[in-house]
Amino acid sequence: MLYAQEAEASNYQVQPGDSLWKVANAHKVTVDQIVQWNNLTSTVIYPQQTLKVANTTTPTPKPATKPSTPAPSTSVTTYTVQSGDSLSKIGAQHKVSVDNLKKWNNLKSDLIFVGQKLTINGTAATPAQPTQPAQPTQPTQPAQPTQPTQPAPATTTYTVVSGDSLSKIGSKFKVSVADIKKWNNLKSDLIFVGQKLKINGKQATPSQPSQPTQPTQPTQPTQPTQPAPATTTTYTVVSGDSLSKIAVKFKTTVANIKEWNKLTSDVIFVGQKLTIGGAAAAPTQPVANPSPTKPPEPAKPPVDAAQAEKIVAIATSMVGVPYLWGGSTPAGFDCSGFIYYVYQQAGIPIPRTNSKGMDARSYYLDAPQVGDLVFFANTYTSGISHLGIYIGNNQFIHAGSKGITITSLNDSYWKKHFDSYKRFYAAD
Repeated sequence: MLYAQEAEASNYQVQPGDSLWKVANAHKVTVDQIVQWNNLTSTVIYPQQTLKVANTTTPTPKPATKPSTPAPSTSVTTYTVQSGDSLSKIGAQHKVSVDNLKKWNNLKSDLIFVGQKLTINGTAATPAQPTQPAQPTQPTQPAQPTQPTQPAPATTTYTVVSGDSLSKIGSKFKVSVADIKKWNNLKSDLIFVGQKLKINGKQATPSQPSQPTQPTQPTQPTQPTQPAPATTTTYTVVSGDSLSKIAVKFKTTVANIKEWNKLTSDVIFVGQKLTIGGAAAAPTQPVANPSPTKPPEPAKPPVDAAQAEKIVAIATSMVGVPYLWGGSTPAGFDCSGFIYYVYQQAGIPIPRTNSKGMDARSYYLDAPQVGDLVFFANTYTSGISHLGIYIGNNQFIHAGSKGITITSLNDSYWKKHFDSYKRFYAAD
């Protein structure tokens, strides 16, 4: 009977309002331990979820072997995360790398939250890592063998990170967006953080020499640039647009549009004038003169990790609250009322408006971060008609017909009505 009671005590059922930090404190364990015992890939939990809050696998031999090697742990420091902190900021403060911080604390992502305890080990950071990055000098030698580029059936797998786009990845690996889409059977330019992409250098090598060799011989084709102005088009950005969507519409590439308009990022805004045309590089300068004051506004830094954690914690604590048209309190929410409540509670003031109003007060993103917005169109009415909060792992939380629920973006209905990822100007 004693063992049965202990087994029951090692499990905990999540209640509304719970967070990993709250559950960890209640059971006198750490958030990292709960994440490890339950094989969680993020810190998002939901009501009625059953969590292990004690290690029942007798892990005594494992910790015994690890501390024995890094015995010089006399310099281990425990740091408590403060508001505004990030792993890079803490790493710089303690003169250690982000990779070390994640390894010492068994972190699966860069997401941290206020009050979290982090282990800082100064001894492990000195020679161990510099010696490893020093080895990449060897790959620079085999990089000379241009021969491997010929038998390039060796396919590389690339994991999408925040801020990536197909054009940026294509430039990094010196391949085209069309190739990446073909290798990965992509129907559009939309990608998401954590997505695995196949990069095949075999097809990229012939494409590069073929381009430079042709222009070098007919260097005189500067003449086609003269009649080109006749084909130049000015396009006005409308709600729901992105560079990739506009590129598909005009059968060109994102890289071309950015070059023609002197854009330094993929951020565009409603009403912006874009020049579409190969020889428009010169005319884009007069067009860019009136607009440079606007693009810098959306080019804001990413959402603070602690702020994102707070948004997700508040949102997930509302799972199960019923749907109520016009509702913006825990008694019931509609989709925009839910966003309004969560952001207000997280300390981000936004006006109480509908989904279209919130769409107008946010800017487009190619790759969302936790806490960003997900917009949908043509659900119960035409145009932008629904929105939710992105919580990672290709999932979003929203107020639907069944109340506050967590849904996958791969769901056939929502995938069909997906419009864009966006972020409130007020969240930066």
